[in-house]
Amino acid sequence: MTLTRLLALFVAVGVACGPSGPDLSSASRSPVTTAPSPSATGAATAALTSAPSATPDVAAVKLVEFPVGRGQGPHDVAPAPDGGVWYTAQRTGELGYLDPKTGATRMVKLGSGSAPHGVIVGPDGAPWVTDGGQNAIVRVDPVSKEVKVFKLPGPNVNLNTAAFDRFGILWFTGQSGYFGHLDPKTGVLKVLQSPRGAGPYGITATPDGAIFYASLASSHIASVDLKEDVATPIDPPTRGQGARRVWSDSKAQIWVSEWNAGQVGVYSTDSRLWKEWKIPGANPMPYAVYVDDQDIVWLTDFGANAIVRFDPRTEKFTSYAHAQANAAVRQLLGRPGEVWGAMSGQDKLLLIRTR
Repeated sequence: MTLTRLLALFVAVGVACGPSGPDLSSASRSPVTTAPSPSATGAATAALTSAPSATPDVAAVKLVEFPVGRGQGPHDVAPAPDGGVWYTAQRTGELGYLDPKTGATRMVKLGSGSAPHGVIVGPDGAPWVTDGGQNAIVRVDPVSKEVKVFKLPGPNVNLNTAAFDRFGILWFTGQSGYFGHLDPKTGVLKVLQSPRGAGPYGITATPDGAIFYASLASSHIASVDLKEDVATPIDPPTRGQGARRVWSDSKAQIWVSEWNAGQVGVYSTDSRLWKEWKIPGANPMPYAVYVDDQDIVWLTDFGANAIVRFDPRTEKFTSYAHAQANAAVRQLLGRPGEVWGAMSGQDKLLLIRTR
């Protein structure tokens, strides 16, 4: 990692003490659209399949910010079935809930030593948390707020994120060199060593419930055999690219944020070929990646302190700069018409209205 990237990462993890209380005003600012960028490598590439017939309107995009509690360090978000948004308050050991209509939040303590990282909503409608501090998977009942903790056996794996497969099993990643799964019905947990050691980070499920994860330290993605508990590495064309997070589009293509290389890549699970694009800017540092309901790709760029929109049909990038420095948006997740992120550097949640 270069000195520039290292310094940027140190700045990103700091907490800016912003104002408390709701800010429901639009914060969309002068987006910059960039013409198509060539692939970063000469390796064989795959054509994107079934691109949208018409690109969604870029001008419709608006950004709205919601302050949460000071010092919470929001890390990941998950839209709730009732219209609210769950988020992990990593620095205070809590799971938060935001009501976007009012800007009000309520908090649930997760346990002694908690440092929650990821949160997703399961098939049961409840938020499920990967808690690195407790080395546990945590479920919070959305009605009673009852907290159920599933402790991992063995060493602390540095839990990162989770996804549910087609059988309703929760799969998770641990940056220390692990992945594994939890059966919510039986409570049975299994921790597995990753094939190349440290690095498992982001994870995603395809529309048919297959599981893929990214390894930041080992610069690859991996396909998980759900029955054999085996992860098979898949290498992007660019060596040492730093695959950080992954997300599946509607055609089960796997999109990858390449942190070290400043690129976004896509892997076709049908053809097993890749395509990569360099993100515009002097020092792009893509952290999160998410594909919305229109198959538009969204990224968070720490280098530009911006949200980046990529349209696979036109291969054009549009960048939306944050109003204040050090937004540090760690993760993106959404629902139709909305993309949500956690601004860990400013103690805010971010809503991107896409239409």
